[in-house]
Amino acid sequence: MSITFLRGIRPTKALTAIATGGISLGIYSRMMTGSAHADSGSPPKMFGSGPAFVSLPLESSEVVNHNTKRLRFRLPDENAVSGLALTSAVLTMSWPKGRWLPVARPYTPISPSGIARYGFPDGKQSAHLHSLTPGETLLFAAALKGPAWKPNDVPHVTLIAGGAGITPIYQLAQGILRNSEDKTKITLVFGINTDADALLKTEFDAFEKEFPGRFKAIYTVSRPEAGSLLRQGHVTKALLEKVAPNPTKQETKVFVCGPPAMEATLVGTRGSPGVLEQLGYRKDQIHTF
Repeated sequence: MSITFLRGIRPTKALTAIATGGISLGIYSRMMTGSAHADSGSPPKMFGSGPAFVSLPLESSEVVNHNTKRLRFRLPDENAVSGLALTSAVLTMSWPKGRWLPVARPYTPISPSGIARYGFPDGKQSAHLHSLTPGETLLFAAALKGPAWKPNDVPHVTLIAGGAGITPIYQLAQGILRNSEDKTKITLVFGINTDADALLKTEFDAFEKEFPGRFKAIYTVSRPEAGSLLRQGHVTKALLEKVAPNPTKQETKVFVCGPPAMEATLVGTRGSPGVLEQLGYRKDQIHTF
């Protein structure tokens, strides 16, 4: 079996100290499986609660758009699964050319078959990942837990993403929808710079067709191309009032992942309430990655 990643712009908060100025990566994942004992006959898991330190070879590299690649890494055992819990990320390590010390960056799982990543040539890790060719390896050090998700905890959840923050949001949406016992409805609000930045739109379009009435995606573009059918603008209070559940009338949750400025506007900063609090969300209803 193999795994796929989608590269993002910002580090997971748990790793800010060692990944400042870094990026986050996503892995599309149906590999969000429960725990299993080694002697139970279950498939071997790549990641557990402790360090993994496993090097996986790149199986294929596919250009997605002007700054994105999908990189597929092969697991050492064809029956292996990631063992990652929903909303998990993984910590990767590499030694880019010209560096004495390794560079550590977190990436978010999005699929069982590879890595998709943004290419930012000014970043050492970005350039290194972008230059990988099939057969070369990447070191995966450990799994990192994200915000907890409990199936059917609320009837309707809002997922808000900005740019490469779509990767953990996609992982969560897929995990909810692919769990036959989870009936939670999802509204996705995805803020992007251009139409070409609508990563995973094909997958989200498929979700809307497969789960009518349960999944709805809204895209808002700050610099739309001529003739664009997508909404123009940013993720605003007015937009969320229109498309998201009213937190004062029903129990709900919101998950946010995007650039720091976007998160500060939505979630707020110390002493300054954000848009979500202004809309009536309690602090325990707001979650970030």
